[in-house]
Amino acid sequence: MEKTYPYIEYTRESYPEAEMINRSKEFYQWMDKRRTVRDFSDKPIPKEVIENILLAASTAPSGAHKQPWTFCVVTNPDLKKQIRAAAEKEEYDSYNGRMTEEWLDDLAPLGTNWEKPFLEVAPALIIVFKRAYEFVDGKKKNNYYVTESVGLAAGFLLAAIHNAGLVALTHTPSPMNFLCKLLARPENERPFLLIPVGYLANNTQVPDLKRKTLEQIDVFYE
Repeated sequence: MEKTYPYIEYTRESYPEAEMINRSKEFYQWMDKRRTVRDFSDKPIPKEVIENILLAASTAPSGAHKQPWTFCVVTNPDLKKQIRAAAEKEEYDSYNGRMTEEWLDDLAPLGTNWEKPFLEVAPALIIVFKRAYEFVDGKKKNNYYVTESVGLAAGFLLAAIHNAGLVALTHTPSPMNFLCKLLARPENERPFLLIPVGYLANNTQVPDLKRKTLEQIDVFYE
């Protein structure tokens, strides 16, 4: 198949083996400090920081380079209040009938419930939408590997938030269709993640969780 994109030369620096090992270890140790939190300061985040975080997220790979994502940033207090009310309605129904007993048992050690005050306290809510299709010249054109692509972008987003010295929570009230209505999103967009972002509150505590060891997650074929 003939290439239609203009191609440009690409180079990437590499490192001696010892430095590569050290850099990979240091990055892992730094990322291992990332935690999900529910206690935020209400201190505003500079808009430029949020913009740079979104640009970093948008460097993620995507199917056929369709970049099928939209990042909605909510800082308006009234809108955050509406989002909290709608999310808590769904969460209440989930905790009181939708979730299985096994699911509730797994959540019990974390002490979570249907109440989500962080949706109002956090200075910014980043709502990640996935774009199922586009309209180009009046015609509907599908995007490809949409969930996978947006998942990758969300991972980049969380790393960028961590890099900026901020904290976040990946919140997934289900269903999330209320976000389409509250944010007046077009019909080709579906909510994927609701991420409160901000500075860490004073005296924040997190569960003393342990991540899986390398032996529990790797399989090498040599």
